[in-house]
Amino acid sequence: MSLTKRKSIAGRGGRRFRIGLPGSGTFQVHGSRSFDVKSFCHTFQLSRNALVRMAGYSPRAVADWAAGKPVSASSRQRLTEIGRLCEALGKVVKRESIGRWLETPNDAFDGSTPLQVIERGEADRLWRMIYRLESGEPV
Repeated sequence: MSLTKRKSIAGRGGRRFRIGLPGSGTFQVHGSRSFDVKSFCHTFQLSRNALVRMAGYSPRAVADWAAGKPVSASSRQRLTEIGRLCEALGKVVKRESIGRWLETPNDAFDGSTPLQVIERGEADRLWRMIYRLESGEPV
């Protein structure tokens, strides 16, 4: 993974943060300044509600980040994890389909939606699916 393909974006109040560019294979929230919720949701075609559910934080917390409130270290870590998962999904699912795919029941997850799988703390099942699709390993 290359850490060189990053884009610096101005947040509210002129604060800057960096996200990985689409296709760069990396997404990190650097520093504790802000997180561009709108840009992230647009990049991966996620509803704000889906981001709330994936992150496990309250709608108020996500709204605060959207308004430019600083992101705590623990929140940064979780957002980085979510970003990495979305970047990896973007390699096996069309980016513009990720949001819809996350909310569609999937037989591979026993009829649960991938979002429900994440909410239950079973994101490793998605990572395993991504690995198998990328490697061509038979299911």
